[in-house]
Amino acid sequence: MTAGLGEAVPVHATAIQPHLSDITFYGRGYGHGVGMSQYGARGRAIAGQKAPEILAHYYAGTTIGTRNDAATIRVLLLANFAASATKRLTVVGKSGTWTIDGIAKAFPADAKLTLAPVAAGSTSWVLRVRSAAGTLLHTATVTGDVWVRPSAPSVLLQLISKSSTKNIYRGVLRIRLRTTATVVNHLAVRTYLRGVVPAEMPSSWPAEALKVQAIAARSYAIKHLHPTTGSYDIYDDTRSQVYRGRLGEAAATNAAIRATAGLVVLSGTTVANTLFHSAAGGATENNEYVWVSATGMVTGSPVSYLRGSGDRAPDGTPYDAASPYVTWKTATYPLATLSNMFATDARTNVGALASIDLSVRGVSGRLIRVTLTGALGTKSVSGDVFRSVFNAARPAADPMLRSTLFDVAPIP
Repeated sequence: MTAGLGEAVPVHATAIQPHLSDITFYGRGYGHGVGMSQYGARGRAIAGQKAPEILAHYYAGTTIGTRNDAATIRVLLLANFAASATKRLTVVGKSGTWTIDGIAKAFPADAKLTLAPVAAGSTSWVLRVRSAAGTLLHTATVTGDVWVRPSAPSVLLQLISKSSTKNIYRGVLRIRLRTTATVVNHLAVRTYLRGVVPAEMPSSWPAEALKVQAIAARSYAIKHLHPTTGSYDIYDDTRSQVYRGRLGEAAATNAAIRATAGLVVLSGTTVANTLFHSAAGGATENNEYVWVSATGMVTGSPVSYLRGSGDRAPDGTPYDAASPYVTWKTATYPLATLSNMFATDARTNVGALASIDLSVRGVSGRLIRVTLTGALGTKSVSGDVFRSVFNAARPAADPMLRSTLFDVAPIP
């Protein structure tokens, strides 16, 4: 069954619940469900499938091609950092000498760069470099951008101001100084991948699955390059793909990156937007049924290679069966409790609940739109808005809705 733009699609026959009582939501999978299922790729690799076959399943109609992965990618590490005299932006050079553009000297390993505005709200900053022992090596007042460069590929830069245990990076750091500071890591795509692939997929997984992740991550990175616009190409978190720098690297994933050097997924002659997620729960979804309006209307266009399909072995076993979230369920809630939970958000507040319509679903069974009816009227929201409101309102110790593939009874 298909739909025109703006229409939702009733695919599964879950009807309005006319007499709600205690409710438990039962679900499958983890994540948005579009493109490659990481646990599914693992299961397919264990079943003997090779990376090209796995990718061809998850990205329908695509082929494998090559692109230059020596191209520079700009990764946003830290945005709008509000530095002060007591909380300076701090970078340390590790393992060798490093330089700052416009300063005619090299600084030794473990020397520390600090930056703080000369006054609150100022765009002028005090730059200082001190040795590991605390000796002042350089000071200046600067504006604009500060470029910090390793003197050799083996030299690393630690962004102390980023609150992470994985804050050491290869490549160059560009520090953009305005009233706040923004830090962007410039490095080759192939180098960037070393900090991405093991962050997105455990390095202990089968080699073919790691190759799948390497090719998908490379394709996603190259697809999102826009070197002539903006100050960065990609985030270092789940808004793009997770990047943990040098301390996130692993030997097995480095090997997968080398083994697939330059390989990307192509739709025609264009690099595909290779979206991926943790676990499909047995089926993936069409892109246009996942990214819908807040009220659950289909507004986007179908992408030819992001088609939903079954993700099960011939015997019916989900390829992502090893995922802890191949199936899951929430706690059980009385109707009054659910009413209060959904009353916390204006988008879902209908007062005392009378019914919840869970019938409008995509090809995988994921909810496109949920309609709530209560004492104050009726409201429709996307499956993901319903999920996010539930997750925000539930008691912190209770299980969350892991995807929009859920119902009020177990899903086969």
